[in-house]
Amino acid sequence: MAIYGIINAIKGIINSINGIVNAIYGILKAINAIYGIVKATNDINNAIYGNFKAIKDIKNAMNGFFKAINVIYSLTNFINGMFNGIYSLKNSINGIVIVIFGLNIFSKNA
Repeated sequence: MAIYGIINAIKGIINSINGIVNAIYGILKAINAIYGIVKATNDINNAIYGNFKAIKDIKNAMNGFFKAINVIYSLTNFINGMFNGIYSLKNSINGIVIVIFGLNIFSKNA
């Protein structure tokens, strides 16, 4: 009977060691799960940061686009100004020609 008691005691010790090993394994799995959650949170943060960076890049691109439109608008105004200048110069030359023509007629009549 004593031998059975000793064998049962050894079995109990083995079972308790097994339980401790299982508990340690469970704790390690829980730590691994926490690490996974932290990594997932980090990935989410990186994705959010990436979205904000993409939005900033889009905003910068739009700013560049509007600057380009402004340059085109300024160029259009410059070209319009040049045509207005050429038109004024033409009118001025016409005026000078008319004055010369008038002086010519006036001098012939005088």
